[in-house]
Amino acid sequence: MAQAQTNIDQLTITTIRTLCMDAVQKANSGHPGAPMGLAPCAYVLFKRFLKHNPKNPAWIDRDRFVLSGGHVSSLIYSLLYLFGYGLEIDDLKNFRQWGSRTPGHPELGHTPGVETTTGPLGQGIANAVGMAVAERHLAARFNMKDKEIINHHTYVMCGDGDLMEGVALETISLAGHLGLGKLICLYDDNSITIEGKTDIAFTEDVRAKFESQNWHVVTVNDGNDLEEIQKAIQAGKDAVARPSLVQIKTHIAYGSPNKQDSSDAHGAPLGVEEIKLVKKFYGAPVDKNFFVPENVLENCGKALIFGEGFEQSWQNIFNDYKKQYPKLAASFVDAISGFLSEGWDAKIPQFNPEDGPVATRAASGQVLNAIADNLPELMGGSADLAPSNKTYINGASDFQKDAYDGRNIRFGVREHAMAAIMSGMYLHSGIRPYGGTFLVFADYMRPAIRMATLMKLPLIYVFTHDSVAVGEDGPTHQPVEHLASLRAIPGLNVVRPADANETALAWKQALKTVDSPTALILSRQKLPTLDVSQRDGEFNYGAYAVKKVMDPDMILIGTGSEVHICVEAAGILKKDHNIKATVVSMPSWELFANAPAPYRERILPTSITKRMAVEAGISMGWEKYTGSEGKIIGIDKFGASAPGGTVLKEYGISVENIVEKALDLLK
Repeated sequence: MAQAQTNIDQLTITTIRTLCMDAVQKANSGHPGAPMGLAPCAYVLFKRFLKHNPKNPAWIDRDRFVLSGGHVSSLIYSLLYLFGYGLEIDDLKNFRQWGSRTPGHPELGHTPGVETTTGPLGQGIANAVGMAVAERHLAARFNMKDKEIINHHTYVMCGDGDLMEGVALETISLAGHLGLGKLICLYDDNSITIEGKTDIAFTEDVRAKFESQNWHVVTVNDGNDLEEIQKAIQAGKDAVARPSLVQIKTHIAYGSPNKQDSSDAHGAPLGVEEIKLVKKFYGAPVDKNFFVPENVLENCGKALIFGEGFEQSWQNIFNDYKKQYPKLAASFVDAISGFLSEGWDAKIPQFNPEDGPVATRAASGQVLNAIADNLPELMGGSADLAPSNKTYINGASDFQKDAYDGRNIRFGVREHAMAAIMSGMYLHSGIRPYGGTFLVFADYMRPAIRMATLMKLPLIYVFTHDSVAVGEDGPTHQPVEHLASLRAIPGLNVVRPADANETALAWKQALKTVDSPTALILSRQKLPTLDVSQRDGEFNYGAYAVKKVMDPDMILIGTGSEVHICVEAAGILKKDHNIKATVVSMPSWELFANAPAPYRERILPTSITKRMAVEAGISMGWEKYTGSEGKIIGIDKFGASAPGGTVLKEYGISVENIVEKALDLLK
């Protein structure tokens, strides 16, 4: 191995590499190998291509950079420190420590310049696709021929592990179909995974795969050749009709005499003595840790000057734009600020009992379209189920290649990708995304839902066909454990409306929420509209009495399609057995848990211990509300293929069974 060059580019790359090694070594935890191999590519991107302003990481027309392989976090922290994002050398020294700004995997909100939380492989690629979707849509909506206010690229850096994950292939396919030419993927092709060489499990032709998905592909055979890397990225930028893959052949732990090109360098510190050998090879001071030459700081610090220039040039254009197109400018500010435009909820319908039963999925579709008329930022679609999910915005066109002004996204049968792309769309700013599928397929989306909840993104997931009432499709399509599974995600608001009006209130609540996603759980079958007058404020607390009696003998608690049968059962209990039952609709455990304690006591008084919960899903968790003297009517097994009404009745979700179990409870 030859000693590294000493010009400023090479010196900066050496500094990036040594900072990454030192941070991992000090933490005694982390992944040093990939940052060492990727440092030249990352440097070329940040130094020669990235349009950004480190003093304002939120500037709307900046290029986005997503580190999909989040385990390579020491690399992005070193870059953010050197390029002036406000990190200090002590932040690198506190890598992976409690309360630090440099957590083990990049986390949104912890570190300035981190665009999204990454770590679970593949999802960062999907986030980047979402950002590219948002960029194209906003450009189509707001740019004028003489004034472009949205025009930037999304760069995502990934590795072999990312490309093995199914979500990556889902998103690669969709991005190619959409022709997202401002998306560039930098692929760290180092042929190493945790277990060894990639060829033990991964022998596909990556280039051919991407080309078959309508991507432009450039290969760089030497990951240390800065000029070739630059040419390849520029070629990606020039391929405006397709997304681009820049395939870069790198060496994991480059410069390590004992660990280069070895899986040993993937996820463990190199060791003090090995680091000395590496630094000697690089020509860096062997006995100095976290060493940063002044001329390296000066070199990278130029980004602050260029960044201010980028943003000021944009601001000048936008100032003229405001004068020329004042209404568009006001809408643009509303969009990127996340404001709900005035009157956004003015057309939401009121549903009346005399109008007859309405499936909550159908009510959701009506509400969605009523809102969409006055909230142009609302944009989304379904995983090939729009006619069933009722998620299509009528009167709006499809978001397609060369038709990026459309608001309806055809995600295809790609649930995981859909959910992760939604996150990227919101993270970009300017879009309020929603996405739909059957509740049973929430399993495919769960990793992305978890990440969105971790990031506190106010996304809206529309889950229809919510119980065994799906019927003839059978247990493969009948969710039973899914409500409990979603409720287990900390911070996710799970809302199961009982009727059409609750569905409207659920949409309003979801769109007013700014710090958590909402999962709307909607019925396939028609449900009666409950005759309840004032419930707007109480609904926002997650539970309220739909049928209230004085001095009740018991409380029946239901959600969704089970509320109306609880109301009917309460009527029979009173009429035939002189038993007084209050009926509580509890559309959201999470909202109820956050309600004021006096309100919770009013809805579920501790003095009333005879309680029964009824829900067409597994009973786990309801003990919290029924207490030790209560009962739960649930479904703790898989469903069966038969008409939906038959399945519900056979599984005990019926008025008769509620009455019978209530009488047993009161004995």
